[in-house]
Amino acid sequence: MKFNETKLKGCFILEPTVFEDERGYFFEAFNDQKFEQIVGSKPAFVQDNQSQSQYGVVRGLHMQADEYAQAKLVRVLEGKVLDVAVDVRSGSATYGQYVAVELSAENKKQLYVPRGFLHGFSVLSETAVFFYKCDNQYHQASEDGVFPLDQEFDIDWGIPEADMILSQKDQTAQTFASFKEKHGIG
Repeated sequence: MKFNETKLKGCFILEPTVFEDERGYFFEAFNDQKFEQIVGSKPAFVQDNQSQSQYGVVRGLHMQADEYAQAKLVRVLEGKVLDVAVDVRSGSATYGQYVAVELSAENKKQLYVPRGFLHGFSVLSETAVFFYKCDNQYHQASEDGVFPLDQEFDIDWGIPEADMILSQKDQTAQTFASFKEKHGIG
């Protein structure tokens, strides 16, 4: 498995070594020893989540704050998504910057999103099954987020805005300017 650090320190794209033959394929999706070697810490994943969404769905940008912050290891089991991680770590040299990675059942890539990042994805295929591991339990009162179409990010979600499907929560999420003010930044 290859670990490629993105422009955002601590945020990695994982590319598995896939063994294929006439029977199908096999790959190692996670190995805590290799993870610790590359990332520098052994994650203690405590929760797995899975969602299924149709084309055009945009989920995010979400996070949990403070002691309930979560690191995530995300992948796609079926279909294709554009996965986005935004650095909102206080004092980070890349604060407010994002990476966008196409994850699919076909390319089998994963993205490790450390604590202190907003996270979201858009569904590029007819449907997609999205799976992720978290290193902290879900805590509703600690939810935070930013409107995914905020112009300050200007993220190209890979689908026309007219085709986007956002939850009510995401449609009414705060702006990045409000997020920064709330967290005493800028």
